[in-house]
Amino acid sequence: MIKNSMKLTFVAAMLAGMSVGANAATTDLGTLNTVPTTFGGTVSGTGVAFSDIFTFDGSQSIASSFSVVDVPLTVGGVNFDGILTGLSLFSAGANGVVGGGDDTLLGSSAGTGAGDSLTLNYDQPLSGASFITVTGISNGSAGAIYAGAMAAAIPEPETYAMLLAGLGLMGAVVRRRSNRKTS
Repeated sequence: MIKNSMKLTFVAAMLAGMSVGANAATTDLGTLNTVPTTFGGTVSGTGVAFSDIFTFDGSQSIASSFSVVDVPLTVGGVNFDGILTGLSLFSAGANGVVGGGDDTLLGSSAGTGAGDSLTLNYDQPLSGASFITVTGISNGSAGAIYAGAMAAAIPEPETYAMLLAGLGLMGAVVRRRSNRKTS
C-alpha cells in the first residue's frame, strides 16, 4: 500500500513539474489588413520554455512583416525578462486548421545573441488561414513579457515612381499612335 502511494506521489510530482516547465498559448488575431496588428504574451516562472501561436486570416492577399521584441521589466525587485529564440510563419493549409497535418512553413527567423528582438519579412501575398509562432525561454525571476506587431508591406516610393513613369510612357505611346492615324 505504501509503495503504491509513493509511486502515485512521484508520478503526481513529475506531472506537476512538467506542467510548470512549458508554456503554450493560442490567440486569434482576426483578419490581417493594412492596419498594423499588435500581439503579445506573458510567461510565468523562470526557465520556462514557451511556444505561443497567433492565428490570423490573410484573406486580403497582402505581403506582411512580423516583429517581436522582449520587454524587460523590473517592478519592486520582481524581474520579467526573456530570450526570444524563434519567430515562424505558417500557412494553415487547405483545411484551415492549425496543426491539421497540412501546415506549411513559409518563413522563419532565429534568435541570435541576447534574443531581444526578431523580425520576419514575407514578401509573397498571404491568403487564407495562417499563423505565427513565437518561441523562447523566460529568464526573469517572475517570467517574461514580449510584444509584437504585424503589418502589411507598404511599397517603397520608388515603386510608385516606376508606376507613374510606366503610365506616362503608355500615355505617350497612345498619343503618338493617335497622332499618326489623324495625319
